[in-house]
Amino acid sequence: MADAPLEVSKEKKAPMTNEERVALSQKLDQDLDDFINSMERKKYTDGWSEDTWEEEMDKHPFFMKSTPDGEMSPLAEGLAKLKYDPEENTPLELATNYKEDGNFNFKHKNYRLAILGYTEGIKQKCNDSEINASLYNNRAAAHWQLKNYRSALYDSEKALSFNPDHAKARLRAIKAATEIAKYDTCIQHCEKLLESQPNNKEIIDLLNSAKKKKVMQQRDQRKKDRTNEKAEEQRDAVIKAIKDRKIRVRKCDEENDIDLSKLDPNLPGAADAVVHIKDGLLCWSVLFLYPEYQTTDLVKGCPENVPLMSQLEQVLPAPWDRENKYRCDTVNVYYEGYDQLPHLVDLNMKLGDILVSECYELKAGTLPFVVVPRGSPSERRFLGSYTKLDK
Repeated sequence: MADAPLEVSKEKKAPMTNEERVALSQKLDQDLDDFINSMERKKYTDGWSEDTWEEEMDKHPFFMKSTPDGEMSPLAEGLAKLKYDPEENTPLELATNYKEDGNFNFKHKNYRLAILGYTEGIKQKCNDSEINASLYNNRAAAHWQLKNYRSALYDSEKALSFNPDHAKARLRAIKAATEIAKYDTCIQHCEKLLESQPNNKEIIDLLNSAKKKKVMQQRDQRKKDRTNEKAEEQRDAVIKAIKDRKIRVRKCDEENDIDLSKLDPNLPGAADAVVHIKDGLLCWSVLFLYPEYQTTDLVKGCPENVPLMSQLEQVLPAPWDRENKYRCDTVNVYYEGYDQLPHLVDLNMKLGDILVSECYELKAGTLPFVVVPRGSPSERRFLGSYTKLDK
């Protein structure tokens, strides 16, 4: 007679009691705190490198392509047991499980994977303040290890929103705020923590340090504001001088269109070559271009009341001119006017007079002039590049 088939009872898993849940949460927190406290005080250097990141990703159950040999993380084991199935677990149980996975990866210094675990736990939106505070606090700890101080501060303060008495979260908020120079925030958290720990020397020292740094920060800001104010006054004076002299500015049909953004030097590394006023005179940066040799010379701070010849004499003769073709008495100098034609410059004219010539148009804060040997093939090629010549 055949054996009767065994009846398999499908016993539904009993939900965790509140006492069991609290005990498990406290154990997880204590395990992680013990591990953090036992860590060496040294810079984090164990992150993924370019050579190993794919291997590290493959170890995580979110990305692994095969079952690993040896020890598996709690998340890998949980996936095998449907530990993370939302149909088999409440949001609170899922949040706890993801927290456990985050703690596992934190202990193994896989801080980015730990952040993934804590983030998944937060996404469960369970209604337990203690678990949520713990998830945010632990994620803040992982961000801290990665020097993500802004994220560490954000997560610490989120943890405090669920549990205002979370001392570790508040201490981390203090330290993270210090790292990103948010001294008011640091002071507020210090004063709050001292309400319950009035004799905590570490917090007192952090508070005093933040107050001193805040005073220095305010002093530096006042200096910066004064510098910006002077720069603004200088900009306004430059714009007024350009308007008063009636200098034509490209793409400015009206005087009110003029602003210094249209007068910025158009050369890399020429940030200090911007037009400015000195002793009531506009001082410009003059750029001499030599198309034959594809090279340039930049002369900064050229006063408007000085002839262009004086600026040219600073750069000619040039060390690269072995044939001695480029001399002040043997070259012609041109600028391109608003009519897109080359215009020959009288080198004895003052720079300010050139700027108000009939066809001159200011294209940027640097004044370009093309220099070619008079009557040379280089000059003919330059003039021939224009479809029409100025007669």
